[in-house]
Amino acid sequence: MKLYNLKDKNEIVNFSQAVKLGLGKKQGLFFPMQLPSFSKNTLTKLLKMNFIERSSKILNYFIGDEIKFSILDEKIKKAFNFTKPKIVSVTNNIACLELFHGPTLAFKDFGARFMSQILLHLNKENKKITILTATSGDTGAAVAHAFYRMKNVKVIILYPKGKISELQEKLFCTLGNNIITIAINGSFDECQSLVKKAFNDEELKKVTGLNSANSINISRLLAQICYYFEAFALLSEEKRKQLVISIPCGNFGNLTAGLLAKSIGLPIKSFIASTNINDTVPRFLLNGKWEPKKTISTISNAMDISQPNNWPRAEELFKRKKWNLKRLGFGSVSEKLTKKTIIELSNIGYISEPHAAIAYRLLKDQIKKDEFGLFLGTAHPAKFKNTVENIINKKINLPKELEKIKNIPLLSYNMKPDFKKLRMFLLEK
Repeated sequence: MKLYNLKDKNEIVNFSQAVKLGLGKKQGLFFPMQLPSFSKNTLTKLLKMNFIERSSKILNYFIGDEIKFSILDEKIKKAFNFTKPKIVSVTNNIACLELFHGPTLAFKDFGARFMSQILLHLNKENKKITILTATSGDTGAAVAHAFYRMKNVKVIILYPKGKISELQEKLFCTLGNNIITIAINGSFDECQSLVKKAFNDEELKKVTGLNSANSINISRLLAQICYYFEAFALLSEEKRKQLVISIPCGNFGNLTAGLLAKSIGLPIKSFIASTNINDTVPRFLLNGKWEPKKTISTISNAMDISQPNNWPRAEELFKRKKWNLKRLGFGSVSEKLTKKTIIELSNIGYISEPHAAIAYRLLKDQIKKDEFGLFLGTAHPAKFKNTVENIINKKINLPKELEKIKNIPLLSYNMKPDFKKLRMFLLEK
């Protein structure tokens, strides 16, 4: 598999190099030079397979002979060793694709666990690796648990202090061992900026063996393609014909993975890029101007991102496939309407957290009579227990994953968004 750097197209790497590097020169994202193309016959065969078997086949089409199929299959079995995605009906023509049945109750488990297994395989010399990543909520827990106690791997996670839910924080800031967490006194965009500066520092990268587990890493992105195929396989032939998928968007990796699934042959009719009031992309799609504003904190905190990392990949795919970017559905939802939608869903019997509620709202408002819609459930509502309970005035039971960590003290460091201090910290740790 060959990939090129979106900011320097002369930089071409293979899959292994892209996974190890995370980012290319000038902090550029890596993108596949060639995209597989599935015929109708191949697609029919794929849809008849189980989730693990199909995922191995799809990722093998991308990665090629760089990793033996038998090894890739083994790694996928270890990575996806939890409850597969579920489709839960919400109305007569809308359902939720629940992706939160993994160990950290979020869709990020798919990408983070696949990446950890691939890095483990690629690190044949047992070199010391430092995983540096920023999280706006769920990435932190997924990455921490995927790499927990892994030999020669140190994980450092930055997150905006006071701007993720208490239970989200508990899931990854209580582990210790090789997991180090830093609460940054700032926004997620500032956390992300610190990570980018670290990757621009060649000496730091060399000394610490720096890598990123954000959705900028191509291994995480490719893993996410697999559950779009699973969603399609779970639907009836009738519902597949006019399928619209609404995606709660933060860093836009999830949307990019869905677009990649469509690009290689999965006949999804259209997507809706759903955001909260941090609406850089919807405004760009409306007026063609890229004008990030100051990030505003909301109850849908994983979407509190004004400069989404993966958007250049989505744009590149539209260019490569000669798709019309104006045909991408989009919209943003206010805080007031998000809360109103959570109540609306509760009243019809579906308990939702804020991110999925935003995706549902825009799907319901934009879906046509002859279409069937899926909105992505990206996190378990119990991760936002206090928020959701206060909105719907009902109690939410904690799943065992959260029950066992709710009273454990946090182990996080505190830091200002100061790169010099972070650099010193990375070198000392």
